[in-house]
Amino acid sequence: MSDLFQTIGGWFASRMAPAATGLPVRLGGRGSFSATTSPARVRGFDQPLVWVVVALLLWGTVMVYSASIAMPDNPRFSNYNHTHFLVRHVVSIGVAFVGALIAFQVPVQTWEKVAPWLFVASLVLLMAVLVPFIGKGVNGARRWIALGILNFQPSELAKFAVLLYAADYMVRKMEVKERFFRAVMPMAIAVAVVGLLLLAEPDMGAFMVIAVIAMGILFLGGVNARMFFLIATILVLLFALVIATSEWRRERIFAYLNPWDEKLTLGKGYQLSHSLIAIGRGEIFGVGLGGSVEKLHWLPEAHTDFLLAVIGEEFGLVGVIAVIGAFLWLTRRIMHIGRQAIALDRVFAGLVAQGVGIWMGFQSFINMGVNLGALPTKGLTLPLMSYGGSAILINLLAIAVVLRIDFENRQMMHGGRA
Repeated sequence: MSDLFQTIGGWFASRMAPAATGLPVRLGGRGSFSATTSPARVRGFDQPLVWVVVALLLWGTVMVYSASIAMPDNPRFSNYNHTHFLVRHVVSIGVAFVGALIAFQVPVQTWEKVAPWLFVASLVLLMAVLVPFIGKGVNGARRWIALGILNFQPSELAKFAVLLYAADYMVRKMEVKERFFRAVMPMAIAVAVVGLLLLAEPDMGAFMVIAVIAMGILFLGGVNARMFFLIATILVLLFALVIATSEWRRERIFAYLNPWDEKLTLGKGYQLSHSLIAIGRGEIFGVGLGGSVEKLHWLPEAHTDFLLAVIGEEFGLVGVIAVIGAFLWLTRRIMHIGRQAIALDRVFAGLVAQGVGIWMGFQSFINMGVNLGALPTKGLTLPLMSYGGSAILINLLAIAVVLRIDFENRQMMHGGRA
């Protein structure tokens, strides 16, 4: 019997030996693979990441329906039925899912080749949206291009395009990254052009996200710290100047500082004050799914920018903490995939993944801060959850690219080629 156990143990040891070679990084976290996993059992993608994304999409779908179910009672939406926004949201997720499946099949090397062309295409669309009879205006902002039953928002594509372009740019400029004008100025000019087009819509929120993505990739790409802080200071001064020269933006700042002021509560502070009322009503465990009062024509854009306020009212502090925790985990996991790629000497792939992590983390942080009254009101949606076809499509495309990067990482770690 002892001989039998020794024989079985020797067989397992011989089967596991090829996978026990040292890897450049640790495959940590649940659902990942340790250094002793057999190559034949390697999963092709990060399953926990996929399930967290699916959970956010499903919860977002339920909350979009809850937040928009009463909107047809408003004369402005009297032609819609109660499932209008739900159906469009589900269709958007379906289209985005198909797009994500296609994007996952594209090698990262191909994304690197098309990055400059995708950036140019995003610039063309940002200019097209400003052209009368092409761009569609809503509430004084011209940000959409009508495509039949769906509206496309070029600023969402611009986030993804700038991300890819910045990562590709840093790879090409690695040898001159210590020289400010040769390493940074061309990228700064490119982001400035995008910013001017976005401010013309106007969409300062998208410009802020794009600027942070570009800055993050420059920093992670190894740009000199002094240059990085110089650029950051210039950006802060630029945003301060934009706010100071715009009366309605100044009013938003004043409303943020004192949303309960009598004049501001019925003006620029209206959304913020009702968002705070909604979250306050939710207390610890919420009033229950579907029980929100603020969504009944009190809180504007409850299904888009202020979806978290409805979550806070219906699910309470517990629901808000769950959403925050999910996005923290999502961001951390995506950044981890990026670090794995860089450790495997796949710099472009690593910068892209970490750029997506910065994007998801920063935009969700801004949206949550606005809903909770910690930041001034900005027109940014909650990624993967808020209503919006363009945002859902581009968010899932970006996640699919991250999963592709993880897939290629796993291939290289177990003796294959990316």
